[in-house]
Amino acid sequence: MKKSSIIIFSLVSILALLIWFNCNPMMESGSGKNNVNYSELDDYELIKASEVWETVIDANSFSNYSAFELKWNYLYPWGATHNGSAKMIGSSTEHTYIYLNNSELNLKSVPVSGLGDIHYYSGTIWAKELVTINDQFPNWELKCDFQCPSARGTWPAFWLTGVNSWPPESDIMEYKGNNTCWQNTARTSSDWSTTLTTVSDPASWHNYRVWISKVSDTDVDIHYYIDGAWKAVHRANFVNKPMWIIIDYQMEGSSGTPGPTTTTYMKARNIYVGRTRAY
Repeated sequence: MKKSSIIIFSLVSILALLIWFNCNPMMESGSGKNNVNYSELDDYELIKASEVWETVIDANSFSNYSAFELKWNYLYPWGATHNGSAKMIGSSTEHTYIYLNNSELNLKSVPVSGLGDIHYYSGTIWAKELVTINDQFPNWELKCDFQCPSARGTWPAFWLTGVNSWPPESDIMEYKGNNTCWQNTARTSSDWSTTLTTVSDPASWHNYRVWISKVSDTDVDIHYYIDGAWKAVHRANFVNKPMWIIIDYQMEGSSGTPGPTTTTYMKARNIYVGRTRAY
C-alpha cells in the first residue's frame, strides 16, 4: 500500500472515531451511575449471560376474569381504603367498579354521600406476584398503558410499595388533580426523589414504564419512562425488600377537594411485568 493511501486511511479512521465519541456523550447523574447517558441506555444490555428473561404478568391478564384472578387481587393488600376519600369495592362476584372490557381494565369512581369521610366508591387492584430485587432476580421491568383522569380530586396511580414496611415506594405513574405526572421514589419518610413531567392529555393512552436494576448489595437504580422517553434515574436501598404492584384509582386526598360530582374512569391495557433470573 502506498504511503499516501496509509495516511488517508489513518485520517479517515481518526475522523470516524471523533464522530463516534461526539455522537455518544457521557453525562453525570447525581442519583445513579456516573458517566452514563441514561437517555440512550438500552436496559437489556444490563442483562448478563448468566441471567435469563422471564415474563411474570402480561396483557392476557386483562382478557377475562379467570385470567385476571390468576394474577391479580381486588382492592388494596391491606383493605378497602387508603389516604383519599374513596372506598374500593370489588370481588370475583362484584364488578361494578373493577371490570374488564375488550382486554382493558376499567376502574370506575362514583360519588356517594352520607358516608362520613367516604365520598366515592372506586376500584383498585394489586398483583399476586411481588417485586423483589435480589441476586436471584436482579432486573425488573414494569410497564402499562393508561388513560387517566386529571381533574381536581382524581388520583390515579401505578405504584410499588413495601410489603414488610413503608418505605420502600416507587410511583411509576401518579396524577394529583392536574396533568403533571409524578414519578417518585421514597427511601425513608423524609428522603424522596421526585421527577415531574407535564403530559399532554393524560386521558389519552400513554405508556408508563420503569426498569429496576440491582447495582450493589443494597441499592437499585430505578429508571422512569413516559411514552418510551427516559425521564430520570433514582437510586434507592431497595435490595431484598419485597413490594406490591398496585393499580389504583383513589380520590381527593393529595389531588385536592372537592372532587368530581359525576362518574369518572381510569383505564389500563397492555400490562407487562418481567424480570431476569440468575442461574
